[in-house]
Amino acid sequence: MPVRTVAMLTAGGLAPCLSSAVGGLIERYTEVAPDVRLIAYTDGYAGLLTGRSVEVTPEVREQAHRLHRFGGSPIGNSRVKLTNVADCVKRGLVQEGQNPLHVAAEQLTADGVDVLHTIGGDDTNTTAADLAAYLHENDYDLTVVGLPKTIDNDIIPIRQSLGAWTAAEMGSRYAQNIVAEHSSNPRMLIVHEVMGRHCGWLTAATAAAYHRWVGEQEYVPGIGATQRRWDVHAVFVPELPIDIDAEAARLHALMDEIGCVTIFLSEGAGVADIVAQLEASGASVPRDPFGHVQLDKVNPGAWFAKQFAARLDAEKTMVQKSGYYSRSAASNDQDLALIRRCTDVAVDAALAHTPGVIGEDEERDGELRAIEFARIKGGKAFDTSVDWFQGLLRDIGQA
Repeated sequence: MPVRTVAMLTAGGLAPCLSSAVGGLIERYTEVAPDVRLIAYTDGYAGLLTGRSVEVTPEVREQAHRLHRFGGSPIGNSRVKLTNVADCVKRGLVQEGQNPLHVAAEQLTADGVDVLHTIGGDDTNTTAADLAAYLHENDYDLTVVGLPKTIDNDIIPIRQSLGAWTAAEMGSRYAQNIVAEHSSNPRMLIVHEVMGRHCGWLTAATAAAYHRWVGEQEYVPGIGATQRRWDVHAVFVPELPIDIDAEAARLHALMDEIGCVTIFLSEGAGVADIVAQLEASGASVPRDPFGHVQLDKVNPGAWFAKQFAARLDAEKTMVQKSGYYSRSAASNDQDLALIRRCTDVAVDAALAHTPGVIGEDEERDGELRAIEFARIKGGKAFDTSVDWFQGLLRDIGQA
């Protein structure tokens, strides 16, 4: 059956790929299937449920290349889980007694959509999987093709998710200014909190990129401008246990020597301990519609800063978070190349009515293909044994 109408939406948190992915899909369809009608649901699944969409006009097609220059999403995002009926009702996205999956399916049918592109992370694409399964089980003739967006790079079995390389580069750029605060006070402790709920890849990649930048600079040691003061001194990720007392002893000696300590911390590191501590004290732990702990409310950076500040005899402590700076950036050249490859394959898959999430399949020798929705999962762990990360830990004295 020919594809006549294609819809797209972006969902979940931002990543430095959404605008480019939208632009790339528009460009590819314009190139290989210019007669296909394109629409975009605004604000993710919220727009799909409420029937809000915009038409991709000929003028938009001509200007689509400009979207590669921007971060964010031109069509808006939201966090909606179609199987969380109570949340959808509470937010006014469906009426009491309605099934959000059915509402979404009927809206797609009313709009004449043959293919839906979902651009998002593991939550977005597992929700897309729920929708795809519902469509199939209820005989809706519609194909769902996803694109993997997450700065955490934690989607199973996808080798590299869109936007993650850019987020690491932007986190390093953020640190290049923030770490200068080491000179603002004697015995200064800086905690750079990086996004990453379950996976430490982004924290590790950000620290590695920053460490490379530090190594490329020229210093003036005679006046205190030294590489050791500018460098990262500890990297904590969820995949590795944190011996706070042992690390504090190591870092205290460094604080005595150079007068400052900089820690790169994954926001997911140690969260289980923090949550256990909060629940033991009787405090409630806020969670989002997907059941995830709301890390901005738990505030791991502040918790770790408190643990280390006392042990390091820090005179001043600063916690800085690069997440929103990093995730809202425009794609860098490395990500643009990956996005282009993925959007090309996504359009080819859509025109062939092949459902799945487009990515380099780690379980199929890295083949770029439409990966079956049933195999898509979140929470992929960062492999801390990789050479580049172990080299970083040795360089900073943590290994």
